[in-house]
Formats: sequence, structure tokens, C-alpha cells
Amino acid sequence: MSANQVTRSRRVPRLTLAAFSVAVVLGGANFVAVRLSNQELAPFWGAGLRFGLAAVLFVIIALVLRLPWPRGRLLAITAVYGALAFAIPYALMYWALTQATAGTATVVMAGVPLVTLLLAVTQRLERFTMRSVGGSVLAIGGVVWMVLGSQGVGAPVGAVLAMLVATVVIGQSIIMGKRLSANHPAMTNAVAMLFAAPLLIVLSAMAGEAWVLPGQPDVVVALAYLVTLGSVGLFVLVLLVVRTWTSSATSYMFVLFPLVTLGLAAWLIDEPLTLPAVLGAALVMTGVWFGALSGTKAGISD
Repeated sequence: MSANQVTRSRRVPRLTLAAFSVAVVLGGANFVAVRLSNQELAPFWGAGLRFGLAAVLFVIIALVLRLPWPRGRLLAITAVYGALAFAIPYALMYWALTQATAGTATVVMAGVPLVTLLLAVTQRLERFTMRSVGGSVLAIGGVVWMVLGSQGVGAPVGAVLAMLVATVVIGQSIIMGKRLSANHPAMTNAVAMLFAAPLLIVLSAMAGEAWVLPGQPDVVVALAYLVTLGSVGLFVLVLLVVRTWTSSATSYMFVLFPLVTLGLAAWLIDEPLTLPAVLGAALVMTGVWFGALSGTKAGISD
């Protein structure tokens, strides 16, 4: 192996780790931004507007870079990815965040790594371990504690169930994203969001939501963040990370989202950082760590 090859082999994991770290910060901040967006925008309309605007930005990037548009089977897979990565989970999460706090949402979503691992095992993409069973029990215990053990966390059963379903769908979308990771992330996201945004708008129309543009300064800033850094930035980084790591390793960022979200929510929107919230977060994250992280190495693909 040449010196250049050695340098490159050492550099790629560092770049992947940097992309992973930035994605954690952006993703954790998204939950707070969505809570702010929901103050003025109806949930399905807010999600549709966000991804519609982000799709426009991605299309512009794709046109500037002169990227080839997917066709045939690749187009169909990318469209399904758009439904799984954006339309279904964000419809559920935006609605859930009208009732639950940002901190609660991100703690429930911390179960994504375990869900992704179990889905990957079911699809014979990764190995099953008994650690995943023990981790699942701990994580489920943390969710039960949040729902039943404390009123201060603000987690209605319906909202938690919606987020749990979103967790499963996101896990599958990460696995599918691995299949699409060889394509340029700007084009993948452009096509995926072009399919997802209309689905969310149709859902908004069916729910009878008011289609208004934001007027409150904090909501304008939140939407601008969600469209740019929270969508264009985050989802490019996710596809770049999954290109190098396994699906379950990429999903580990969800374990760290609560650390960002709980702090930002307490600072920016005065959500209480209660002891039950901290205990619930600790229990869920311990379960995820035990089931998906401990005793293993982050999978790096060849």
C-alpha cells in the first residue's frame, strides 16, 4: 500500500466521524425547530412546506452539478425512500410534536439504532445478538417510564405511539439509504423530497389544515433552519455517513440527539429539564448503548 493510500485510509474514517458529529448537532436541533414551527404552522402543512422548499434547493444543486436523473427501477426505489425517510415519519413526528416536548420526542427516537439493527437482522443484512434483546427491554422500559411514570415529561400515549411507528419507518429508510448511497446525495434527496412533499401536502389538505406562511420571527427562523441546515445539510450528511458505515452504525446518531435537544429546548424554548425526563433519557440511551453499541465496533463497509 502506498503512502497516499495509507493517508487516505486514515483520513476517510475521520471525515466520516466529522460528518456524523455535525449530523448529530443538526438532527438534535431539528426537534426544537419543529416545535417552534408548530407554534404557527399546522403540522402536516409545516412538514410539506419544509420538504417542498428543501426539494427546490436540492433540484437547483443537482442542475448546477449536472447530475443525471434516476430512471426506471432506481427512480422507483428513490421514490419509496422518499416516502419512508420523509413523508411517513415526519407526518407522524410533526403531529406528535404538537403534543409532546422536543426532549421527549428525541428520547423516543433514540431507539432507532435498535430498530434498525433488528430490521437489518430480519433482512439478513447484519447478525443478531442477545445484547439487542436486553437493550430493547431497557429502552422500552424507558419509554414506559416517560409515558406512565411522570407527567412532567409531557408524553401522551398517542404521541409516543406515533413516534414509535416513525422510529420503525426511519430504521427501514436508513437501510434503504444504504442501497442508494452510491448515488449523489443531492440527487437522491431531490427526487425523494419531490415525491414526499406532495404526499404531505395532500395529507394536510385531507386534514383541513390552514395553508399559511409564517409571520412570527422565531417561526420564520425555525423554518429557514429546517429547510437549509436541518434538511439539505442533515440528509446529505446522513447519506454520506451511510456510504461508509453500516445502516445500524449510521443510526447511532439518534442515541446522541437527546443530548443536543434537551439542552437546546431548555435554553431556547424553556422546556423544563425535569428529573424524570433525565432518568427516562438515561434509561433509553442505556438500552440502546447496551443493545447496539457496547461490545461491537461501528461497522464500516468496504
